Amino acid sequence: MSLTEKVAYLNGLMSGLNIDESTSEGKILLQMADILKEMADVIEGVQDEIDEITELVDTIDQDLGDVEEDLYGDDDCDCCDDDYDCDCADDDFVYEVECPNCGDAICLDEDMIEEGSINCPNCNELLEFDLDECDCDDCE
Repeated sequence: MSLTEKVAYLNGLMSGLNIDESTSEGKILLQMADILKEMADVIEGVQDEIDEITELVDTIDQDLGDVEEDLYGDDDCDCCDDDYDCDCADDDFVYEVECPNCGDAICLDEDMIEEGSINCPNCNELLEFDLDECDCDDCE
């Protein structure tokens, strides 16, 4: 049973009691019943608006998801964000490293590594790469 229905039921019960409007108690009870009805109507209107807004937000969220998929595709690279134009979707992606300053993941290709350094796109910390000390087979 909705709040409005409960208040209507309560008003029906009060009508059946034949409350005397001339007494102080009768005036208070009838005034309280009117206030409850008004509150129930306002709450019901707010709930209707919330339901409409929730439906609208869900629609916008779905549309935004479609736009994101169209723009970014299915790449799961952690380094891509709105402030940095990453080339991770290209086939020349070599490494994903973590910035020691902010912990942001950054995708590097061979050209970036050969430059020897890059500024973190998140915190702008200078990251330097020294492959002279690397023992892996890829660096030989």
